[in-house]
This record gives sequence, C-alpha cells and structure tokens, in this order.
Amino acid sequence: MNSQRRQQIDRLLASALDRDPEDRTAFLDQVCDGDEELRREVESLVANNPRILVGGEATQLLEKVTTDRTIGPYQVIRSLGAGGMGQVYLARDERLKRFVAVKVIPEHHAEDADRLRRFRREALAVSALNHPNILTVYEVGSFEGGDFIATEFVDGQTLGAIIENGKKSLQAKLDTVIQIASALAAAHTAGIIHRDIKPANIMVRDDGLVKVLDFGIAKHSDLLEGAAQESLLTTPGTVVGTAAYMSPEQARGLSTDARTDIWSLGVITYELISGRRPFDGDTMLDVMSAVIERQPQKLTELDSTLPPDVDTLVLKALNKNKDERYQTADQLLTDLKVLKKSIESSEEQMLTAPQQPAPLGSGLANGFLTDGLPERRTAIDLTSDEKSQRLKTYQRAGLVVLLILIIIGIGGYFYFRKPTGKTIESIAVMPFINESGNSEIEYLADGMTDSLINSLSQVPNLSVKARTSVFRYKGKDVDPQRVGSELSVQAVLNGRVVKHDDDLTLYLSLVDSSNGNQIWGDRYERKMSQLVTLQSEIARDVSQKLRVRLSGAEEKKLTKDYTANVEAYQLYLRGRFNILKLTPDGINEGIACFQNAIAIDPNYALAHVGLSDAYRSIVMSTEKQPELFLPRSKAAAQKALEIDDSLADAHTAMGITLFWYDWNWTASENQFKRALELDPKSANAHLFYSHLLSNTGRHTEALAEMRRALEPDPFVPFSNALQGQFLVNAGQSDEALAVLQKTFLLAPGFWIPHAFAASAYIEKGMFEKAVAEARRATELSPAQTTSLAYEGYALAKLGRLDESRAIISKLIVLSKTSFVSGLPIAMIYNGLGDKNKAIEYLEQAMQQHDPKLTFLKVDPKWKNLRDDPRFQDLMRRVGF
Repeated sequence: MNSQRRQQIDRLLASALDRDPEDRTAFLDQVCDGDEELRREVESLVANNPRILVGGEATQLLEKVTTDRTIGPYQVIRSLGAGGMGQVYLARDERLKRFVAVKVIPEHHAEDADRLRRFRREALAVSALNHPNILTVYEVGSFEGGDFIATEFVDGQTLGAIIENGKKSLQAKLDTVIQIASALAAAHTAGIIHRDIKPANIMVRDDGLVKVLDFGIAKHSDLLEGAAQESLLTTPGTVVGTAAYMSPEQARGLSTDARTDIWSLGVITYELISGRRPFDGDTMLDVMSAVIERQPQKLTELDSTLPPDVDTLVLKALNKNKDERYQTADQLLTDLKVLKKSIESSEEQMLTAPQQPAPLGSGLANGFLTDGLPERRTAIDLTSDEKSQRLKTYQRAGLVVLLILIIIGIGGYFYFRKPTGKTIESIAVMPFINESGNSEIEYLADGMTDSLINSLSQVPNLSVKARTSVFRYKGKDVDPQRVGSELSVQAVLNGRVVKHDDDLTLYLSLVDSSNGNQIWGDRYERKMSQLVTLQSEIARDVSQKLRVRLSGAEEKKLTKDYTANVEAYQLYLRGRFNILKLTPDGINEGIACFQNAIAIDPNYALAHVGLSDAYRSIVMSTEKQPELFLPRSKAAAQKALEIDDSLADAHTAMGITLFWYDWNWTASENQFKRALELDPKSANAHLFYSHLLSNTGRHTEALAEMRRALEPDPFVPFSNALQGQFLVNAGQSDEALAVLQKTFLLAPGFWIPHAFAASAYIEKGMFEKAVAEARRATELSPAQTTSLAYEGYALAKLGRLDESRAIISKLIVLSKTSFVSGLPIAMIYNGLGDKNKAIEYLEQAMQQHDPKLTFLKVDPKWKNLRDDPRFQDLMRRVGF
C-alpha cells in the first residue's frame, strides 16, 4: 500500500470516528464512492479502533445517561461520540442558558484514585488558564458515582477536516498555527504540557477561532496496555494518526517536556501547508521509525512558490535533537508572526509597486522581508544549501525587477494607470464577539464594532453596512458568503474580543464573501490603557487591507481620536451600549455614562453628542415630557458643535432638535445639509432630513432621501417603518403597506410598523384592519399612546362610539399619574367629529411641545380641520 493511499485511509478513519455511528454508513457511501476495497479497509479500522473497543463500557454509560437525561446539572441533548477518556455529550446548562460538552469518565479510570486525582488536578489547572485558544473547562464533578468534566461546546470542524479540505490561503494557515502556538505558550508558562497535539485535538470554528482540546488530559489516558498495544503496533493503519505526531523522544519512550509539543506543532504546520505528513508509513512501527530516523522533504520542494523561510521555521521545529529545536512555544510564536507579516508585506508590495528584494541580513534568519519591522536576531541558522537557494531566489528577483524597469521605460505611463490590485468597495463589519466569558464587557465588543463602522464610513468610495444591518446577525454563527449575499458586500470583517484584567486581545479576520477565503487576519494584544489608539490603528490597518487609497486629510479623519482618556472612552462606549436598549433604565444609565465621560474630559465632543441623543431618546422611546428633555438635548448638541464644528453627528443632533422642538424648519434643514457635506454617507443624517422633507410636504424629495438613508442600512426597522408612514402621507397607502409588511418580518416584536400600518388602513377605509394593527402595536408596547390614537380614530369611523370614547377616558385617567400628550386625545375626538375638543387638545399638545405636531401638515387624518382658522393658527405656531 503506497503512502498516498495510507494517508487517504487515515483521514477517512479520523473523519468516520468523529461521526455518530448512525451517520457513518452514509458518510462512507459518499466518500468511498464505489471503492469497495477502500471502504472495507476503513470499516475494519473503525471496528478495531481503541475508541470502539471500549464501546461496551461507553454503551452502558450511554444507556444510563439517556435514561437519566442529565449529567449533574446538565441536560443531555445527544451524544457527540466516544474518546479514549470516555463518552462525550452535547448538553445544556439551564442555569446559564448555554450549551456545553460533557465528557463522562469510564469506570476503569474512575476506580484508580490516583489517576482520577491527577485528572481532576490537571483539569482545574487548565480551567485557570483563561486563554481564548484553549477549550474552557467549566466544571469537574460527579453524578451517581460517575465522574464528568464539563467544557465549552465548540461548533466547528477538526483541524483534520480543514487539512483535508486544503482551501485555506498560506496566511490563513499560518494564522491557525499562530493560535495553536499561543495556546501552547500559555499552557507551558503554567507548567502544563499537552503531549498529544494532533489535528483531532484541535477544533476550528467557522469564524477561524482555534480551540485546543484535552490539555493535561491526554497524558493520563493510557488506555491500551500489554498485548493490546503490541497488536496495534503491527496492524496496518491503526493509531497511525497519533504516531505521526509523536516526537522522537516520545517514540523512543524517553522523558518529554514542552519541546515535545513544539515538535507536534511542527508536524501539524507541515501537514497544514502541504496537505501531507512529514513522516509516513504503512504501520505504526513504520511511522515511528520514520520519526526517529528520516528527514522530512522540504516544503519548498513540494511547492516552489513557498518562501524559503517557511522551510527554515518548520525544519527548526522538527529538529530531532530537542536541544536544537525551538526551546519555547513563545520563540516559535514570535517567528510565526514575523513570517506571516513578511508574507503579507511581500504580497502588498507585489500589489502596489515593484520593490527591490530585501538584502540578506534583514529580518528573521536573514531572510524575511520585514520592511518596517524592528531588526531582530534569531536562533534559526541557514544551511549552505539554503543560502545557495536564497541567493538564486534573489538573482531571479533581480532579473524580474530589471524586466519591469524595461517595461516602465517603454510604457510606464500606461502600466501605472492600471489598477494594481482588487480594491474592495463594500464591506460589512460584523458584531465583534465577546469571548471573555464576562457579559459585563459586552459594551466593549459592541462599542469597538460601532467605532470601526463609523470610522470606515469616512472612507471615500467604500460602502459600509450600517449598524442595524449587521447587528441582526449578533449571536448567530453565520457564514461570510451568506452575509455577503444578503448584504451585497464584497468583504466581511469578523472580530473577537478577549479582556482579562488589564489585557485586551482583538482578533480580526477579513474574508472575501465571494469564496469564503480569508484576505487578511491579525491579532492585536494591548493593554486597556491603549484602547483609544488601538481603535485608530485598526481603522488604518483595515483600510489598507481593503486596498483603499487615502489622501493625508482622509487618513487623518479616519484615525481621528476624539479623546485621549481611556476611561472617558469606555464610558462613552457604555453609554452608547445602554441607550440602544431603548428602555427607561438603559437610557438613564446611558445618560449617567455620558455625563461621567464629560466630567473626565469636558472637550469630548462625541460624549456631548451621545448625551444629546440620550435626552432625545427619553422623549421618543419612553414618552416623557418633551419640554423637560429636548432643551437639554439641544444644549448638548450645541456644546458638541462648539468643541468640534466638523463633527457630522453633532450637526445631525442639532438638526433634529431644531426640527422637533424649535420647529425651525429652515435652520434644521441647514444643519442636515451641513452634516451631509461633512459625511455624505451618514444614514442618520439622511434619515432625519428625509423626515423633515416629508413633514413639510416635499414627498418626492423625502422618499429619495430615505432611499439614501436605507442604502447602507437596508434592514433597520425604524427607517423602514418611517418610510411606510411617509408613503401614507404622500397618498401612497398601498405602497406603504408593502413596505410595512416587510418590516414586520425584519422585526416581529417592533410596535411602530404595526401602528403605521393602522394609519395606512385608515386612509384606505379599512377600519377593522386598522383596529387590529393598532391593537397589535399596543400589545407589543403598552406604554406608548400612538396606537391608542389610531385605534380610537378607527373605532369612531366604524361607528363604535362607546369603544372610541372609552379610549379617551383611559388616556385622561392615565394623564393624572404620568405624562400623556394631548395629541392622541385630539385625534380620537377628530375621528368622532368633535372639532372643538380636537382643537382644545391640540392646544394642550402645543403647550407640551409634542414633536409629533410636526406631522400636522401632511397627516391625512387632520385634513378636515385645515380650513379651520384655529387649526391654521396652530400650524403657524408649529412653523408651517
């Protein structure tokens, strides 16, 4: 049997063992595709694999667990498979509402008190690591005499499946290895050695996050002893997967240390890059002999496009003398990062302009193209053959440069007029994932996402999907290609945030949505004190990876910091996070955050804008007195403008208060226009300018402006609902209902589109449907009164006068204990035909300064009053 066939069998065996028994037949039907010899071989190995040989015990455990349906506090959902240390189940922790993986320890392990004690000690040691690339251990416990370990559940693929697929770019592969090395470095620092690093013990989530499994556990799983192990050594294919990752000292039975894990990671790196293992054979003994005696073929001999430094790094990790290997995982991690950076730098240079090759003596091992990186020394030494190969590489590069210079001399103008790389013109920044295990810092993940969206929106000719469009994916595991298709973007940026004490780590991955390939990925490790500058650094790096060309002024705008104080910045992020909850408690907490940020940095313009938005949200979301809070909103916006007149959001905030509170239409429109001059892509400015245009009767302009507002943010429920109301006011009720029906699907629990649908049905004379939609809106949001107004009006038109008046009575009683505008009462009286009462309560709404009076000119429900002098006087006072 040749080595290629052997590797094929090994991979199919690993994949088959990872599947539930009932799924294996269908899997083998698919992958063997009529190759009966291949199928028989795999089925034989599955039947004789150690994981299956302990099946009797596993079956008993499975029956017990299935009967009881719980393991300790965990509710079992299904079996995930069996391993050397026992059966593994997917379960749910009902206390914390999360999925977990629970491994039940076989009885023959549990009966050995010393083994069990060491097992628990190692599990507890690993649980203290708190590293994003190490599987989190939640609990070690017992149930009815059995023992279990509960860990986080990782939904993804094994690294073996990733290797088999083989579609990742070199940078993406290196990013995977970097994450594994980071996990090893953390574990080794804590005195924990894995000893069984292999693809089956590494999971990769769909977003690229790596999780290393079974830390400190594998070394205790001496499952096979004596004759059983002897038979396995000569059985073709059995356990070859594990032997292939053993270090020479492991294969010889000598003592091992952290350098054994480094060897195993070297094997994985080799296999991940090339798709084949460095040491192979037909039996376990053959493989172990190759590990001890043979040198692996160079990766550059398998793929001539690879840079020679890949060989330098991998062969150092695979040095058979552990004293000449990397001595620590930190050393390997450092060189992996430099290698990845040099490859990215080389590609960027290829994409922009011809570059002279880096001279020998710069960068890692005198070879990496580390332009812009500090010079550093390393322990990697080049052999004479490698130096000769390096020299030939540079000679070839020199010839290429010479040829390019000749081309430039002949037609350089036309050459440089061509685009030098694919510029990405649209992007979705997905909600950053908080992987700290602490919901208290969710604000940080959301805030960093928002900040990056806002920064990238400043980039000319780049379409950035706005917050609402991307945050509907929050908490969901979504394929980037699906996001690209649904949002019509070329690229998707994913991020993961980990905060531990004062340490902050951010992982970014930029993915091509057309094929799912990673364009770029990086990890930022900073202190919290560097949070402000980190945001600017990220914005700059991402824009560069998008290959967007910026002028000096544009880059300065992109990376602008509005405060240098980290505490003030965190308070600002907390404030934004809280007011977006749109609850009274959330908004009040947001106000306190903004006020505290301003107390720390009085010149923090964005915090003043946030405060303005918060005061306005109190009025619109919780129906508080406008005359108490809208002047405060205006004052905060004014202060922001005094600090920074170039801040588009400040002009938008001022425009809204001039519109809603001052009823100064001309001044408000000027503010919106100025905001759009400063930030032509501001969805918020387009939205509220559209609002002003609609309420002043400029319907064609309003709907065009709304389309601009929805362009970066097509799924925001509020904007879509408001568009429906604007269509009603423009006399297009059928079109309005089509938009509002779509909005129901976007946000099933959102009351506003149902209220506006009631308004549309009123204009169509479909009053029963209007009542139904109004009641649905009230059901979804009992505190608001707009839907009661529409219900009472429609009931009056249906002739159900007592029901209509009952709503008026309800509103009047409610007004004794809380704020109620006179406007909904006036609308119901108008539906009943009582013009005098309608005018009386409109006057009350005027005294209360209700912003909804701005609809008087265009809302068809008031058209019967437009010839009344009293109503005309009201209109003048509202600015019409």
